[in-house]
Amino acid sequence: MSPARLLSAPLPDLLADLEVQLVESGIADESFFGAVFRLEERLVLVAPSGCPTDEWDVLARGLLGQALGVSLPALPSSVAAVEVVS
Repeated sequence: MSPARLLSAPLPDLLADLEVQLVESGIADESFFGAVFRLEERLVLVAPSGCPTDEWDVLARGLLGQALGVSLPALPSSVAAVEVVS
């Protein structure tokens, strides 16, 4: 996946092409910006409830970029990405 494709494709198309499962979270914490994890061979993208569409678009692409190893510009400093390895 190229950075250009990750940043320019419509998000619904990108999720479909990558076969990413999108789940809306019930987490009400305003500091939760979403998550991405691998479940077997599939990526699962967790959207925070109530997040504005434009904001979620940027966050989703950043999360996917990290999960796929695509080099992207850094997310805003107010967003901390934490990698959890089991």
